[in-house]
Amino acid sequence: MQVNLRIRRFNPEKDTKAWWGEYTLSDVHPTDTVLDLLNRVKWEIDGTLSLRRSCAHGVCGSDAMRINEVNALACKTLVQRLEKKGDTMTIQIEPILGLRVIKDLIVDMEPFMEHYRAVMPYFINDSPPPADGRERLQSQEDRARFDDTTKCILCACCTTSCPSFWANGKYIGPASIVQAHRFIFDSRDEGAAERLKVVGDTFGVWRCRTIFNCTNACPRDIEVTKAIAEVKGVLATGEI
Repeated sequence: MQVNLRIRRFNPEKDTKAWWGEYTLSDVHPTDTVLDLLNRVKWEIDGTLSLRRSCAHGVCGSDAMRINEVNALACKTLVQRLEKKGDTMTIQIEPILGLRVIKDLIVDMEPFMEHYRAVMPYFINDSPPPADGRERLQSQEDRARFDDTTKCILCACCTTSCPSFWANGKYIGPASIVQAHRFIFDSRDEGAAERLKVVGDTFGVWRCRTIFNCTNACPRDIEVTKAIAEVKGVLATGEI
């Protein structure tokens, strides 16, 4: 199979605006991933192409990008799952939206990580541990309440697919709310009140317009919109 890659390029050292790089690859197998194709471009055609990648197995979340105008992980997107028109397939690749482009497909993740840190994404419990030296235990039912939101890999696919985030980068974003949810609903954690102050602020959960872009974009199939709604419910009722 032949594939034409249309990649959004930008080098701040020499470009005044972004431009499209066109690359044609032959002998592409349907089970190749978009990351495989990008690696071929970088290794065989143009070594100046810049992108983030690491594990290549959908765990690190580093290769999030827009593929045919949809947020996805390049390592999890198979060529055969993309729409083909005619004998040659064209795949358009761009950096994720709402974050400053550093170079080509690499964006500045610091604003995203700042929001992440704001929700205190770590276990908080200042009570003495059990006297018998055992762990702080919880039931399977309690664990199930936040199981879905433990799957987040901080790829930013959800946050950068959100129109509310595009409109105002101060919005804490879906990914941070997912992280807050994971601890707010953990029966062993004692930091819920502090986190609820953060996500209940002006640029917190109430900026969500329930568009479901975040849920559709999540490569881990987290029910992001549902998690946001559950956090809204706690803020509205005061009950966890």
